Amino acid sequence: MGDDEKHGNERKHGRHDGEILRPRGDYQTLLSYQKAEVVYDLTYRFAHKYLSKGDRTVDQMIQSARSGKQNIAEGSKAALTSKETEIKLTNVARASLEELLVDYRDYLRVRDHVVWDKDSKESNFVRQLGRRTPQTYELYREYMETRPPQVIANIAICLIHQTNYLLDQQIRTLEKEFLEHGGLRERMYEARQRHRRNPPPRS
Repeated sequence: MGDDEKHGNERKHGRHDGEILRPRGDYQTLLSYQKAEVVYDLTYRFAHKYLSKGDRTVDQMIQSARSGKQNIAEGSKAALTSKETEIKLTNVARASLEELLVDYRDYLRVRDHVVWDKDSKESNFVRQLGRRTPQTYELYREYMETRPPQVIANIAICLIHQTNYLLDQQIRTLEKEFLEHGGLRERMYEARQRHRRNPPPRS
């Protein structure tokens, strides 16, 4: 079970009857957030170093990477009061990273570079790096500073795939929680109904 799925399950199983406001998780412990932060750090450096100054793709790639990272964080913070908002923002993060993935693929394609096969030794190596926790840019710094841009772009693609896989798991868990327990409105309604059925004793 991935850290993100475990995070969702811990919140679900830790719920007590009568609880209206769910506890907010620390988004920095989410593996999906940690990987998205690495993707942002990598993309910021890659875009400024290997893309032409004034190229609109620089801002677009950095903004997509930032949106992925920020929306995971904001979605986690929104969990306290709105499951719907958490699901929506996590989906926005997923879509932003998918857009970034296309940009990296475009970079390789128009320069006649190869996109690594998912079962290649290179992809498997990045996959092994991706299993280390916590995930930080320092795990990848050496490769970012010593490898050619086509290798760095492929590493970014691998990391984005890993992050999106975790986000897909996270979204499925959130949607299941919402179907089983509802959002804030539903929990408030249940609390009112319990109060009416079992009013507190009069003094």
